[in-house]
Amino acid sequence: MTLDGTAAGRRTVRVVPWLLRESNVFRDYWGAHTVSLLGDQISLLALPLVAVLTLDADAAQMGYLVAFALAPNLVFALHAGAWVDRRGRRRQMMIAADAGRAILLCSVPIAYALDALTLEQLYGIAFATGALTVLFTVSDASLFVAIVPRERFVEASSLLNGSRAFSYVAGPTVSGFLVQALSAPGALLVDAFSFVGSGALLLRIHPEEPPPDPERGGVTVGLRWVARSTVVRPMLLATATINFFNFVFFALFVLYATRTLDVSPGKLGLVLGAGAIGGLVGAAVATTVTRRFGVGPALVAGCVLFSAPLLLVPLATGSDAVILACLFAAEFGSAIGVMLLDISAGSLFAAVVPHRLRSRVSGAYTFVNYGVRVLGALAGGLLGSTLGLRQTLWIGAAGALLGVLWLLPSPVWRLRSLPELAEE
Repeated sequence: MTLDGTAAGRRTVRVVPWLLRESNVFRDYWGAHTVSLLGDQISLLALPLVAVLTLDADAAQMGYLVAFALAPNLVFALHAGAWVDRRGRRRQMMIAADAGRAILLCSVPIAYALDALTLEQLYGIAFATGALTVLFTVSDASLFVAIVPRERFVEASSLLNGSRAFSYVAGPTVSGFLVQALSAPGALLVDAFSFVGSGALLLRIHPEEPPPDPERGGVTVGLRWVARSTVVRPMLLATATINFFNFVFFALFVLYATRTLDVSPGKLGLVLGAGAIGGLVGAAVATTVTRRFGVGPALVAGCVLFSAPLLLVPLATGSDAVILACLFAAEFGSAIGVMLLDISAGSLFAAVVPHRLRSRVSGAYTFVNYGVRVLGALAGGLLGSTLGLRQTLWIGAAGALLGVLWLLPSPVWRLRSLPELAEE
């Protein structure tokens, strides 16, 4: 049933306080999610700064560090999803992932203090923390539906994605302050405690989780289910297309902004901050948009709005003020789009995926989405070196718009409310 705007507003006012005040389990779960995301963002800046400032890493070594951090999504996502579904105990998995990441990050300042820190250690830590993040993510897909009532999927997704947007604002700022005050290795020591805090909050809750699935269907069960789903398949194809072309774009964005447009690092930081603010706005309005127009139209709007504003970047020319205005608008608008996309897609995912397959389907989704990101970044570098930076940004921004075409022939864009749970 679709609510009108007034009813949607009243519903949002009633539901969000329930989620945050009356449901202690959701509050602790949301708090753990928020703290973990903040820790991820601090690590994202602090770990490379350790390599640059402490070990004097060059461009190639920085590339290796990024590759090691992303590789677990390709290597482990399918296997982690199958393992978690068979074993169960998703909350314990997430706690173990938090504890493991805390220990790994603590090893950096210890090795630094002993004058034993090496790039090889950082590569190993980047890979291992990435693997634990995959375990946390695929386990979280099942825990979400064990905690959040079905009729509140959209509101809960809005809160969780709002935390993600907040982490984009606060994480780099906090990380920069910690590096300035404590050094890069010291910042990672503080960051380790964010994962301790996340694990401690998860220890407080005891939701009734979906039972483990003893069936040993192999790591491709999730991929096969996605291939048959009339809802998740077009959604994954759309987001994978967008992610591929977006990483073609973002692989060169900083280089283009600083070298071709002559944007200073300080001004570029303000531009990226605009994206974080846009994410907060998107998370705030997503519930109302979804309730008013339907979850399918919100997903389509998110796909378009995520990609279309990026066309302003290769279009930017003229005075410094005009260029900055274009970059600001591109980041702000795109961030609103990604929140609409993530919240509506996350709600649909939670609504239709069978309980016993959630971690496997989440692993399959992660495998495809992060796999295309790696390929997109590599394609961006190749195209940028052959066609030029601006031409490649045009390809990335325009190509991402093609993702919405996967949704138009499917039943997804016509969905007004969340569909029923799919057959297994």
